Parts: sequence; structure tokens; C-alpha cells
Amino acid sequence: MHLFDRATNFHGGNAIVGGGLPMAVGLSLAEKMQGSGVITACFFGEGAAAEGEFHESLNLAALWELPVLFVCENNLYAMGTALALSESETDIQRKAACYRIAAETVDGMDVVAVEAAARRAVHAVRDNGKPYFLECRTYRLRAHSMFDAQLYRDKAEVEAWRQRGPIVRFQGWLEANHMIQPDDLKTIEAAVEAEIAEAVAFSEAGTWEPVDELTRFTYAEKNA
Repeated sequence: MHLFDRATNFHGGNAIVGGGLPMAVGLSLAEKMQGSGVITACFFGEGAAAEGEFHESLNLAALWELPVLFVCENNLYAMGTALALSESETDIQRKAACYRIAAETVDGMDVVAVEAAARRAVHAVRDNGKPYFLECRTYRLRAHSMFDAQLYRDKAEVEAWRQRGPIVRFQGWLEANHMIQPDDLKTIEAAVEAEIAEAVAFSEAGTWEPVDELTRFTYAEKNA
């Protein structure tokens, strides 16, 4: 949640619901003022649409014509609250239209459809320099956290959505279009399992952070 890598222009996640939206607007404004041609992409869940930052950010992005791509990952449940119980308008992309921002909805469980929609969105932002809103309608297959008993939804609902999982559907699409063979899948799965095992081993072999380093990156460091 708090990862950050300036070298790759990844400006980090945010523990506050909707907190990344105003940050994205600020970053986009900076890029516009510098004339860099860079597009800022901001990802957030549908729960953020109920926050004030959502509306403030969309309003300023539209008013200042900022090159920012808003991507709402609508998985129907903000932690444990169903979208229909928290929003009078459950069609999230319509909220963007209120601020005169070009918007569209895409099946977030379809990898190919999401890629195509993302390409259209990026092209539109690059073409006119204005914001774009993409709502990816998807589903959270697992619990929100290890303490989530998932009492707010039926197991049958989860299993029904699991059959439409993006990996399952993308694999089916590749096979149907003769773009992958069974041996290719085995190779990919083996490589992924090996990468995960290597990451786990690296983490478990890690040492504790030195006490004198605990506040590093918490505050800005003075230049020598």
C-alpha cells in the first residue's frame, strides 16, 4: 500500500480512501506546466466515489484541462459495503460526465477489452490534453483482508464470478485464437511459481531494519 518508486514514476499507493486522487491531479498539473507530455494514471476503487476528494479532483482536472487518466476499479464492494447500499447512482462513469469528462465503462474481467479501452483513453488524453475516466467493472474474488469473514456476500456469488476470472478468460481467449499451447501454459506456470518461491525465500531470509534507519524516507532529507 505504501510502495513508492520515483525512478519509475510510481508515486505510491495511499491508505486513505480516495487520497490518491488529489495527488494525481497535482502531479498532472506539474507535468502540464512543465510541458513534459506525460500522462498521469490514477487507480482507485468505487468506494472513493463517495468521498469529497473524488468530486474535487474531477472538477479541477476538467477545469484546468489536465492530462490525467482516472481508472475506477469497481469491484462492487468497498471493504464490506455493497455499492448499491452506499451510492444512489451506481453507474460510476456517469459521475465523471457531470464534470464534462469523457468517460466509458469496460468489462474489467476481460484483459483484452481493458487493454483496448486503455489504449483509447490514453490516445484521447494525448490528443486533446484533457482528462479521461475509465470504469473497469470487476469483482474481488478474495476477502478484503485476513480478518474479513465475508458475511456481506454469498459464497455462490463469489464462485459464479470466479468462473469469469480475468486469468481464466484470457487463457480461454488465447486458446480459442490458437495463440498458446498446453506446453506454453506449463512453462508459464512453472516460471511464475519459481518467481514466487524466490521472492518468499528472499523475504524470509531478510534481516530486521536497523533502528537508526526506521525514520528514513519518513521526512525529507537535507541536501549536503
